Amino acid sequence: MSITEAYAVLCGQQQTHRPGSALVPGTPALREGRQRWSGPVGVLGARQRTHRSDALAPGRRGDHGTTGLAVPRTATGQRAYLERLDDAGVSALALYAQLDMPPLHDAFFRAAEKRDFPVLEVPLAVPFIAVAQEVAAAAQEDARHRLGAQLQVFGALRWLVAEDLDTPTLLRRLEGLSGYDVYLCTPQGRPLLPGVPVPDPAVLPASVDAPPTIPGGFVLPVPAPGGPAGFLVAYERQGAQPGGLAVVQHIATVAALRLAMVRNERETLRREGAETLAELLQEVLDPEAARRRLARHAIEGDTVLLVVRHTTDEALLRCLEDQPHLLLTRGEDRYVLGAPELAVAVGELSGVAAGISRSFLPGTALKVAQREALWAVSKAVESGRPVVRYGDDSTGRWLPDDPAVLTALVEHVLGGVLRYDEAHDSQLLVSARTWMERDRRTETAAAALHIHPNTLAYRLRRFGALTDRDLTSTGALAEVWLAIQAAGALGLTD
Repeated sequence: MSITEAYAVLCGQQQTHRPGSALVPGTPALREGRQRWSGPVGVLGARQRTHRSDALAPGRRGDHGTTGLAVPRTATGQRAYLERLDDAGVSALALYAQLDMPPLHDAFFRAAEKRDFPVLEVPLAVPFIAVAQEVAAAAQEDARHRLGAQLQVFGALRWLVAEDLDTPTLLRRLEGLSGYDVYLCTPQGRPLLPGVPVPDPAVLPASVDAPPTIPGGFVLPVPAPGGPAGFLVAYERQGAQPGGLAVVQHIATVAALRLAMVRNERETLRREGAETLAELLQEVLDPEAARRRLARHAIEGDTVLLVVRHTTDEALLRCLEDQPHLLLTRGEDRYVLGAPELAVAVGELSGVAAGISRSFLPGTALKVAQREALWAVSKAVESGRPVVRYGDDSTGRWLPDDPAVLTALVEHVLGGVLRYDEAHDSQLLVSARTWMERDRRTETAAAALHIHPNTLAYRLRRFGALTDRDLTSTGALAEVWLAIQAAGALGLTD
C-alpha cells in the first residue's frame, strides 16, 4: 500500500497520509499491506468489516469528539484505544493538528512502538474532502486488485478437479496469486496437510474467535466438521501486493476442501487396508493378489505383523499417519502390518504393549506371523515392556512353527492344569509361570502375585500333581518351561 492509500478516519482523525503530514515522534513508520480502515459512516461509505470490528464501537463514556469515535483522555484508555485499532486491522492513526483533543500519554506511544503502529499528524489546512477523495481512490484501486485475487483463488477449485494438483503445488500457486506465504498446522502445531510447512506456534491464537491480524499478516482457523481442523497463517511476501483478509479467508476455504479430500482418501485406503489384512489373516488371498494389494499401500520389502494392546485406533493412526501400514481391530487387539520401523513409533505410545513377529516378505501366509506376534504381545503385557519382538526370548527359538505340534506339547504337559484352572477359576498355570520367570524364588514370585508364600507353595504342589512332574527335577522343569512357552505362543496364557 502506498502512502496515499487509506488509513484511519476516526473522529476528525483521518486515515490517510497527504503531502505535508508527518509521523508523530516516537511512533513507527507506515506499514505496507494492511488495507482495512474504520471511519464515520456516511463519510467514507462502506467499510471492510473485520473480526472484532465491534471493538471500535462509538459512544464510549469519556470519549472526546462528535462522531462517537475519539481519543480517550486517560493513559489506560488511550493505550486500549490504540490496541483495539490494531486488533481490528487498522493501518495507522492520523491526528489533525490544532484540534481540541486530549494530550497523548507515554503509555499511548509505548503501545504504538510495541505494536509497530504508525501515528501521523495531518495539518489542519488539509480539507476533509481531500482526505475522503484520497481514501475513495485508494479503495477503488485496492478493490480491483482484491477482486482479481479473489477470483483467481476461486479458480483453485478448478485446479483441484481438472489438474489433480498435489497439495504443495496448489499452495504455491495460491501464494503467488495472493501475495502471501502460507503455513498450515493443527491446533497443536503439527502438520495439517502433507508438504505444507507449519508456522511458529507462538503466533497461534488461544481461541478461534481471536482477532485475525498478526504482525505482517493474518491467522485464520481452517473450518472442518466438528470444529476447526487447525490454523492457516499468511505472511505478506516481500515485494508482492497482498490480497487482504478476504483473499486469505478464501485460501483457508480451499485448504479446508483439500483437507476434506485428503481425509476421505485416507479413510478409503484405511478401510481397504483393514479388509486386505482381514483376508490375509484368513489366508483367502493367493500370494500374487496379496502382493498387489500391499503394493497399493506402498508396503514392499521386509514386513512384520504387530499385535498392539492398551491403546486406541485414533492413537495408532496419529503415530503411524506418515508411514505405510494396514490396521485391523479385533476386540482389544489391533493388528498392524508394515515395515519393521513401525515398532519405533508404536513403542512411543503411552502405556502400550506390542508384540512383533519376525520379518517376512509380502505375500507370505500370516498364520505363523500371527502366532509370533500374539506370543510377543503376551510377553510385553507380562513384563511391562512397550514392545517385545518374537525371538527376543532365547527359549522361543526352540519351539516349532507348527501350531499342531505346539498344541500337542501343551496338551501333553499342561492339559490337566488348564482344565483345572478353567473349572475352578484358579491360577495354577500363572503361578507356576511367575515362579519360573523369577528363577524359582518363592518369596519374590509370591510378592508379584500378591499372595502369601505358603499359598504359592501349595499351588506349586498342586501344579506338580496335575502335570505329574516333579518341579525339583531339571528334566521335568525344562519340559514344563517349554510347554508354558508353547502355551504363550498359542495365546493360552493371557
